[in-house]
Amino acid sequence: MGRVAGLAGVSVRTLHHYDEIGLVRPSARTAAGYRAYSAHDVERLREVLAYRRLGFGLREVAELVGDPSIDAVAHLRRLRGLIQERRDHAVVMVAAIDRELEARAKGLMVTPEAQLEMLGARLYDEIGGAYTATRHTEPRIAEQIWSALGDARTVLNVGAGTGSYEPADRHVTAVEPSKVMRRQRPRGSAPCVAAAAEDLPFEDHSFDAAMAVSTVHHWGDPIAGLREMRRVARRVVVLTFDTDEPGWQDRFWLTRDYLPEFVGVLAEFPSLAGMADAIGARAEPVPVPWDCADGLFEAYWRRPRAYLEDHVRRAMSVWTKVGPDAEQRAVRNLSDDLDSGRWAERNRALADLNAADLGLRLLVA
Repeated sequence: MGRVAGLAGVSVRTLHHYDEIGLVRPSARTAAGYRAYSAHDVERLREVLAYRRLGFGLREVAELVGDPSIDAVAHLRRLRGLIQERRDHAVVMVAAIDRELEARAKGLMVTPEAQLEMLGARLYDEIGGAYTATRHTEPRIAEQIWSALGDARTVLNVGAGTGSYEPADRHVTAVEPSKVMRRQRPRGSAPCVAAAAEDLPFEDHSFDAAMAVSTVHHWGDPIAGLREMRRVARRVVVLTFDTDEPGWQDRFWLTRDYLPEFVGVLAEFPSLAGMADAIGARAEPVPVPWDCADGLFEAYWRRPRAYLEDHVRRAMSVWTKVGPDAEQRAVRNLSDDLDSGRWAERNRALADLNAADLGLRLLVA
């Protein structure tokens, strides 16, 4: 017990307490007859300590690790998702602090309400509010997605967010791991299950189709998530992004001229070919209309001044991931180029386009 306590970074007293309450009981025996931890016990202890360090109470931890339907791999995926969510929240909070520091450096007043909202409970509500303010279903993209669903009557929407693109004429079940996003779903929307794409809590072939819209890049293990979708549904439809084409970052002027850090955001993203192979899918391009109603990252390719609006950027995860320095530089340079006419000169060919291929792809399996 002392050796395990040392390896785990906890006290022997903690391990005794876990033993007394039945949370982690050493089940093996040494040659001398002393109780010891088996490999399974150590695995369970690892899960208990991980959940504890994420802030779960002992009763919650007991329920989590005591679920017989969840194996070690599922626990690891769940932990990975929780840790990633904490990391993303931390990045958002750092960005909020940087904005306040910048305001104070300029001698601007920051109200008590703004200070509390920046770091308090309302921070993530406001992020979700920004999302619902600009991220709406784009009818032309929706038509392509819904057509790909074919005759499916039961549809699982994975990484559903606030419910954009959920077809109203079919029976939809939503899956969304983020509490913030679940709270932003409108009243009367499809029932939503708190779960991750990599560990869908459904039997094989439970749905006619599974869909995922602009969410795969947020998953801890995109390939595992896609295979889970393939497992639970006979048809899979996924809106994602193509990084296979050489020079793909130059397709969009924003990443080409102002935000080269975008390449790093997708550095570990699987190839389009790899995702397609994982589920046996074909890929088709999804053009972005010039007046796209869905405020995704590429939406304003012919309306560049939109990217100068903070509430527009806040609904795009890219800006959080590249960090405040890159964001402020990109916005400043874009603003200068718009005012000087350089942007218009550089991108004058866009004025005659009604839609653009900026790398969005629909995988249909």
